[in-house]
Order: sequence, then structure tokens, then C-alpha cells
Amino acid sequence: MSTLVRWEPFRELVNMRDRMDRLFQDYPGRSWPEEEALAKDIWNPPVDVFETKDSLVLKADLPQVNKEDVDISVDGNLLTIRGERKREKEINEKDYYRMERSYGTFSRSFTLPGTVNAEKIEASFEGGVLSVTLPKKEESKPKQIKVKVEGNGK
Repeated sequence: MSTLVRWEPFRELVNMRDRMDRLFQDYPGRSWPEEEALAKDIWNPPVDVFETKDSLVLKADLPQVNKEDVDISVDGNLLTIRGERKREKEINEKDYYRMERSYGTFSRSFTLPGTVNAEKIEASFEGGVLSVTLPKKEESKPKQIKVKVEGNGK
């Protein structure tokens, strides 16, 4: 099976925050911002990647994102999905009791295996789900070879 490598740019930020929390845990009078405040404007939509006989398929949940706000690009062997989920403008932040859904820009990158035909990548967007189909090159698809048996078949 071919693999895609998931790049998470904020993983190191969270690791650094954890280390800093431990460092200043006993320091009086200091507290770090709530998790909600840190997560504000950091949004990484969940992505599923699976393989079929003819292609790799990537599906990303992008609720409340307009297709015009999504950009898919391929540079060499790196597939990047960028976009933005915009905050509702009718409601002011001061009117919220609790705000857990993240908004803002996102960027997800995946390293494409050499078996993908980047020229034939297709994408569709329906019901808040982005589907990206990454067809395999013909030479990388599994082939079945018939074996001829000569003689009496034993």
C-alpha cells in the first residue's frame, strides 16, 4: 500500500506549550491561556485517506466552508489543501457563552507517493466533504498475468 505522510505544523507548538507549562507550573501568579483561546484561529480539519484498486482517495470534513474558499495545489510530490472557515458575522463574540468551534484558515499538506498520476487528480465538494481522487499511474496498478501450462497440466 502506498502511504501519504501527514504534516501537522502545529504539533511542535503544542509540544512546546506542554514543556513550558511544566517549566512554569510552580511559578506563582502566572497562568497560561485557556485551551479554547489557544485553539482560536487554529483549525485542522480531519482527513481520511484510503486506497482503491485505481487510486488513492482523500476526504476532508470542511463544514461551513465555501468551495470558493478552498485551494488545492500540487508542487512536485506535495499536495496542499488550503482554505478558510469564516466566522458568522451576525453574532458578536461578546454575545457567546461558550465558543468551541474553530474558525480561520487551515493548510494541510500530504507527500504523494510516486505511484500517483498528478496530472489527473480530481476533486469534488459535496455536503461539506472535500473528496480528492489521486489516480495511480498505469504502470503502478496491479496486473494479473496468466500462466500457460504446457504438457499434461501437472
